[in-house]
Amino acid sequence: MLDICLLGTGGMMPMPGRFLTAMLARVNGRLLLIDCGEGTQVTMKMQGWGFKSIDVICITHFHADHISGLPGLLLTIGNAGREVPLTLVGPQGLEYIVEGLRRICPELPYPLEYIEIGKDTPNPIKVGEFSISYCLADHMVRCYAYRVDLQRRGKFDIKKAEKLGLPKTLWGKVQKEGSVEHEGKVYTADMVLGDARAGIGVAYCTDSRPVDRLRDFIRGVQLFICEGMYGEDEKKQKAKENKHMLFSEAAGLAKGGEVGELWLTHFSPALNEPELFLSVAQEIFPNTALGEERKSTTILFPKEG
Repeated sequence: MLDICLLGTGGMMPMPGRFLTAMLARVNGRLLLIDCGEGTQVTMKMQGWGFKSIDVICITHFHADHISGLPGLLLTIGNAGREVPLTLVGPQGLEYIVEGLRRICPELPYPLEYIEIGKDTPNPIKVGEFSISYCLADHMVRCYAYRVDLQRRGKFDIKKAEKLGLPKTLWGKVQKEGSVEHEGKVYTADMVLGDARAGIGVAYCTDSRPVDRLRDFIRGVQLFICEGMYGEDEKKQKAKENKHMLFSEAAGLAKGGEVGELWLTHFSPALNEPELFLSVAQEIFPNTALGEERKSTTILFPKEG
């Protein structure tokens, strides 16, 4: 299962009662954070999932409302007792930006490892428990949408194991360790497992126009968290100029990508009552909800028929 928490819903600047947009994912106790604007660690503390177990931080782009909270968070992670490496993922220039921010937190008890997205970067990126895919967004600066997927292996196939002559005493070991040697022959898990089963996925996109490649990128995820900078369609020209999305455009992406649910986030500071425009999105994609500070959900693997 995959736990998701939308830590904040604000764009551009934090507001009373509205933190800057960031998302936290949890798998088997390990954490992944997407974006880290000013005050992120405050709302993380309120959520209570901890800091030490953050294994990877993905940065969508280098505007301040998405990264300026990083120095303080890195210090807090260190104060929580982390000593093993922490991975940072983001656009090219990530190390330069972060090392600049680290001038106010130069001593950390753990190393940082950087993955700057380029033409040779694997997609998806595997970090610990997480499989992280990325897609180029359409913003004023280079920006990426992210997708976190949990794959599920096929069930153990007794007939396959028996046909191979693998002793029952080794069945559990080959599933757990991935391979086992018996009488001079190596048996791998794929030799005794059935077809892969349906997994689960969550996509996160802020600061972008609704380009076609994003629709394809998010296809089929159970949850799509997407910016809705402006609620009213009358702001479309402004959205185009600033490379942001309307509620209706985010809903159109969700519909086209056949996602399970849409959470709107990254609201403009001028959008004081986003609930007034929720129906605009729901008319296009009914299963749309407004993001709220620390709105959480647990996504389970699909039931098998």
